[in-house]
Amino acid sequence: MSRLLQALFLAALLTPVAQAGATTPPAILLAANYSSSLDVSRYLVSEKLDGVRAIWDGEVLRFRSGRVIAAPAWFITALPRVALDGELWIARGQFDRLSGVVRQVRPDDQAWRSVRYMVFELPEAQGSFAERNQQLGEIVRAANVTWLVQIGQESPIDHLHLEKRLAAVVAGGGEGLMLHRADAPYLVGRSDALIKMKPLQDAEARVVGYIAGKGRHVGRVGALLLETDDGRRFKVGAGLSDSMRDNPPTVGSRITYRFRGLTPEGLPRFASYWRAYDE
Repeated sequence: MSRLLQALFLAALLTPVAQAGATTPPAILLAANYSSSLDVSRYLVSEKLDGVRAIWDGEVLRFRSGRVIAAPAWFITALPRVALDGELWIARGQFDRLSGVVRQVRPDDQAWRSVRYMVFELPEAQGSFAERNQQLGEIVRAANVTWLVQIGQESPIDHLHLEKRLAAVVAGGGEGLMLHRADAPYLVGRSDALIKMKPLQDAEARVVGYIAGKGRHVGRVGALLLETDDGRRFKVGAGLSDSMRDNPPTVGSRITYRFRGLTPEGLPRFASYWRAYDE
């Protein structure tokens, strides 16, 4: 088994990874990381939900990858005919359960009853985020269904207030905070118009190979060899369960990892596997 893993590792180094699927991802706003130099008076803040990003174009609900989400008809038909951006969510600490529900090819009607679409943006609307947020509230109230919910926003006082709010959210099992620049028009791509604030940073990378295990992990995967979108490669072994070492994420798939800042070479410090990529 270890020789096989070594062979796979070498093959992955030498063979370009094919991009999975031909679906075009929708153009959406992506969050930058929090910095203490940020002028927080310009932002509205909400809890960062551990959900699955979902984009509604008025007709079809999609993952951020562009793949269609197989939601029940009653869930879809109740949504307003305007574009929305948000998170499918059940509750704090329920990401794995949620992921299992929303990724099924045939929706489990009963399981979907616990899923809510927590929305925070109107991608096609004009005006500032604060103005769009007000419009969004009117649209959600008009829809009047329990599974469509507007994420609440508040104005932070200062960095100390944010730190206290973050500590309270994390202590309660939450992930962190999201900061939306109140005066920003709708933008796409990574921008400081949207900021994530978490105890740990996270990012996505593609699996390009395996490092053979040593010691008690002989015969199984010791670490994943990952590649970022800008071509940087590094390995991650921390966070992998024994079952994942026996059946690791496939080469070509994407995963999300956590880390604490970057090295001078731009590689993540103390990187650890977190979960499958949130499509």
